[in-house]
Amino acid sequence: MRFLLIFLVLFPFTSHLQAQDQPPAPVVVTKVVRETIAETQSVIGILFYDRTSEVSTEVTGLVQEILVRKGDHVQEGDVLVRLDTKLLDSDISLKKTRIAQNDLRMQNTEKNFKRLQVLYKELGVSEKDYDDALYTFQDAQLEKQARQEELTKLLIKKERSVIRAPFNGVILTKDVDSGAWVQQGKKLVSLGSSDDLFVRAPIGESLLRYLKRGQQLSVTLNAFERKVEGVVEDIDPMADVKTKNIFVKIRIPAQEVIAANMSATVQLPASPEKELSIIPRAALIKFQGKDFIYTIKEDKAAILPVHIVSFIGDRVGVDSPHIVSGMMVVIEGNERLRPDQAIRVTGEK
Repeated sequence: MRFLLIFLVLFPFTSHLQAQDQPPAPVVVTKVVRETIAETQSVIGILFYDRTSEVSTEVTGLVQEILVRKGDHVQEGDVLVRLDTKLLDSDISLKKTRIAQNDLRMQNTEKNFKRLQVLYKELGVSEKDYDDALYTFQDAQLEKQARQEELTKLLIKKERSVIRAPFNGVILTKDVDSGAWVQQGKKLVSLGSSDDLFVRAPIGESLLRYLKRGQQLSVTLNAFERKVEGVVEDIDPMADVKTKNIFVKIRIPAQEVIAANMSATVQLPASPEKELSIIPRAALIKFQGKDFIYTIKEDKAAILPVHIVSFIGDRVGVDSPHIVSGMMVVIEGNERLRPDQAIRVTGEK
């Protein structure tokens, strides 16, 4: 009550007179509800990619083009780097020619073998001539198989001259550029999996009792003031020796613009569950760093302070005794209101 009186003093009397002179302001309202939830505590965590890959080349060659930059989002199978394959294409063409020549030779040796096979059965040729024809035909078959395997290796080498993304992700580093000669195993880019984005946050050991795997938590990406839902994936089995903090691993959805090691604020449960009044975050307004809401009293805007003790996605839990179930709070149009200003409800959500 003391806080409310102080706040009202801070608003000059002239603002009330101005509010009374203004026409009714259109607003959208919603009802306060009561739910059983826990209080929360804010902690700062760090964003990181749990799954990363240093994409390298399996073949030696000249980088023809690199198709990505740092920060680019790629999908599994997207082309990242192409190596020059002119010499390889020439080897493939030559190998195909050799296979065609071998096919002609094999056709001739097969034809000769079958002719001698008939004559051998009729005792028209010696056993040595028959054996020579058989071995020549079998040798031609083996030679074709060997050349075909050599061609297959060249085709695989060509296929691997196009380096693709192994999974959906974000390019973290680019380590080569067009015109560079790379050896087998050379790192070309590093990739962070956008489907494995996490926040690593420290918590006091006294809060561990309120956490469990699979629990949903509210996370704010501080750089953008963007709120997302996170899920507790894992809890480190070892506490820090000095601080006794334990690190919690929280999975969050893939983000369009993000960087590893950015900060995020996590709302952690910090008490047993209790019954609280729940209001949308859209109902909150700030004045001198404090939180307030507008409700309706005799068709006029009435401003009330709130004490937030829990964050639940796009809603908050408050323990202010004057915020009761069923109370109407303004969620649209509140940013333009003044205390005692006449209002007109245009909708309810």
